Amino acid sequence: MLSIEELRVEVGGKTILKNVNMEIPDGETHILFGPNGSGKTSLMMTLMGFSGYNVTRGKITFKGEDITYMPIYERARLGIGVSFQRPPTINGLKTRSIVEISAGTRSVDVDELAKQLNFSDFLDRDVNNNFSGGEIKRSELLQLMAQQPDLVLLDEPESGVDLESIVLIGDTINLLLRRGIKHPLEKPHKDIDRTKSALVITHTGHILNYITADKGQVLYDGVLCCSRNAREILKWIREYGYKECVRCTQ
Repeated sequence: MLSIEELRVEVGGKTILKNVNMEIPDGETHILFGPNGSGKTSLMMTLMGFSGYNVTRGKITFKGEDITYMPIYERARLGIGVSFQRPPTINGLKTRSIVEISAGTRSVDVDELAKQLNFSDFLDRDVNNNFSGGEIKRSELLQLMAQQPDLVLLDEPESGVDLESIVLIGDTINLLLRRGIKHPLEKPHKDIDRTKSALVITHTGHILNYITADKGQVLYDGVLCCSRNAREILKWIREYGYKECVRCTQ
């Protein structure tokens, strides 16, 4: 689904990502760990094609097509979707409208989708205007449910979310990815019905209590330095910290 080769990225003349290599096969969910300022969000913004993230070396391939310098709207049409950690408020644009825009030419029942996310009361409010952290996350996921991308990029979906909301958010992510986990305490398993790939960025790792991951990776100071079982990585980070995790792989 996604292949990143020797990717170097500069922001404001400073090198943020250093020779990053990554592959996400069809139907797999990968967790990207890393401390604040390690380059996680910069990688996501680069994958989506935002300006200011200048690729100075390397290649990004999505579904066999080189998208390294492709504009954002073409990547979205090709099948990449993103949920931001801190999306902007858009005054004058109703949430219902942006969900309809996200659907493109797909026929979707916005009211039914909103009902699944307990979000019906927000459809006629301006996008993210006075939304809580959990409400913003649900708004982002509602747009992704309408878009139905093949590759889902989630930037810290558990950030700023209370316990009740994160259960709903986890269930929605599983539904979006065709996972089928019914309860956050259910034993993780491979679901034969998975159809989408995902890259989930996390600082705390709490999201792993609610979704199933195929692999975990650590980004530290712009370098992808570890790749193995996500829960093993999280356990190691909690016990020894990121620096020791990096030292171990070296």
